[in-house]
Amino acid sequence: MGKAASFETRDARRVTMKPVAAKPNLRNQQRVDVATEVRIEKSDGSCLTCEVSNISRTGIMILCGQEAVKKLVPGQKTPAPGNWISVTATFSVPVVAQQPVSVMATGHIVHMRRIARDQFQLGIQFAEFEGNGFDYVNNYVSKLLATSAP
Repeated sequence: MGKAASFETRDARRVTMKPVAAKPNLRNQQRVDVATEVRIEKSDGSCLTCEVSNISRTGIMILCGQEAVKKLVPGQKTPAPGNWISVTATFSVPVVAQQPVSVMATGHIVHMRRIARDQFQLGIQFAEFEGNGFDYVNNYVSKLLATSAP
């Protein structure tokens, strides 16, 4: 490689950069950290118990071991958009004076990430709630957000 003979910019032309398309914000709901159990039922009727990591009005993030992930996610590959894995999640949220209410929601596994050798996070997006489930989750998340605000 040689040295530049001239540093003059009179012959340089202007280059227009194409704007980088920003990824859409898929997390349009605030999440709150919780620690409770969730029962996940697959469409074939098999059930597993995992730990809820966080919850929002539109979904939950669960923590599972490798054996649970093998049962829930075929091939342990992140589900492609449109090929989500349907599940039913059953978990408890406290409603009034620490009185827990069971919430059942159908949803889809839309995200998977390995966070340790034998620990995975699975994101489940809610599709439909049974009964007043959405109201219970909405009130619970709102209450937790209000108490965690500075």
